Amino acid sequence: MWKERHPDIALELVALGMADQRSALRAPQASDAGHAARDSVDAALVRLPIERSGLHVIPLYDEVAVVVCAADSHLTAADELTFDDLVGEIVIVPRDAPLAVEVPGTLAPRFDPPAGVGEAIATVAAGVGVVIVPMSLARLHHRKDVAHRPLVDGPLSPVALAWRDDGETPPLVDAFIGIVRGRTANSSR
Repeated sequence: MWKERHPDIALELVALGMADQRSALRAPQASDAGHAARDSVDAALVRLPIERSGLHVIPLYDEVAVVVCAADSHLTAADELTFDDLVGEIVIVPRDAPLAVEVPGTLAPRFDPPAGVGEAIATVAAGVGVVIVPMSLARLHHRKDVAHRPLVDGPLSPVALAWRDDGETPPLVDAFIGIVRGRTANSSR
């Protein structure tokens, strides 16, 4: 939709970790000369909760949690999993965890937590434990040697659109918000 409505204006997508999503939405500082594009964004799809002071936040949808396991794991025999299915499993929680989940009866790994979801999934692919993440992250880091199954009693991961509340919303940010909200090219606010 963006390319149709604004063909001459590039939309740059920047991947943000959980720890970076709030700081990326800060207003560029004068001392950021030359680094503002790398250090800040105009708007972001964020996982809630997020500190909302100084931000506009529009909830968009709730994402399902999935269990990522080795492709040859016994857990792949089921189409969906519950907390009870994970009893006795090693649950790996990355330092930059997108979900806070405590599963009763599971084991903590005997190694330092991986930095992010990608590293956690690589560890799972080696046959060590499972990781619980939102479905989009399981798909983003998909590998042939892992599988994922919905965790039916797991938490939902709310996703929202956020942008700075530091005055009037810039016209292009407002146009992007309109696209995300489903406004047509002919509709007005």
